[in-house]
Amino acid sequence: MTAKDTSGVTRAEYCVVACAEAWRGDGEILASPMGTVPAIGARLAKLSFSPDLLLTDGEAMLIGDVPAIGGASELIEGWLPYRQHLAMVTGGKRHVMMGASQVDRFGNQNISCIGDWEQPKRQLLGSRGAPVNTLNNPTSYWVPRHSSRVFVTRVDMVSGVGYDRAAAAGKTATRFHEIRRVVSDLAVFDFDTPDRSMRIRSLHPGVTAEQVQDATGFPLVIPADVPFTREPTDAELRLIREVIDPRGLRDREVRA
Repeated sequence: MTAKDTSGVTRAEYCVVACAEAWRGDGEILASPMGTVPAIGARLAKLSFSPDLLLTDGEAMLIGDVPAIGGASELIEGWLPYRQHLAMVTGGKRHVMMGASQVDRFGNQNISCIGDWEQPKRQLLGSRGAPVNTLNNPTSYWVPRHSSRVFVTRVDMVSGVGYDRAAAAGKTATRFHEIRRVVSDLAVFDFDTPDRSMRIRSLHPGVTAEQVQDATGFPLVIPADVPFTREPTDAELRLIREVIDPRGLRDREVRA
């Protein structure tokens, strides 16, 4: 696989499009992006091909407009208290895109600690809502720095539940379980394989499959012909650059 050279569009903008595509076809559900690039992606999806997506102000309000990143909404549609938010999670009415300090080949995610639980080297956020998220509504992950320290053979602690552990837990865990996408600054991944192990879905232009595998701590499923992440349309580029992220915050999260 040779790298594709596409001028004009930045790596961050390809990542935005890849994140937006994760919400394509979701309909009227709550989009919960965590991170700058996923937040831009969710807004792009709503303004282009997924107009029914529900967005929040990042706290407790449903918003009816799509303000620029860092800007305030001018159209509040409703109050979303924590209890109602949890009801949407457990009812499958939410698609969250979380971060991942570690993720393995079956989609198990760690945001709790690095090292042994009894005496970790690093204490992180904690599991928080990750187990409930992954077992009850569609979940995707965003990794702005792809490396073998993040894409690991085995996570140090399971926060978000992957396909192998959900299957081992039985039907109650697999009924609504869906890890839809993993988007990194190098490529897009899914789990559409017979054993539900991670495969490369698309490569960002300028990246090769060999580079991605070298930066990953486990064997990836690599199709014979891996497509490139689609280019943003002219209309999408205008939305990203002039409407959603005019300050260029995306480039702080993804290096050129």
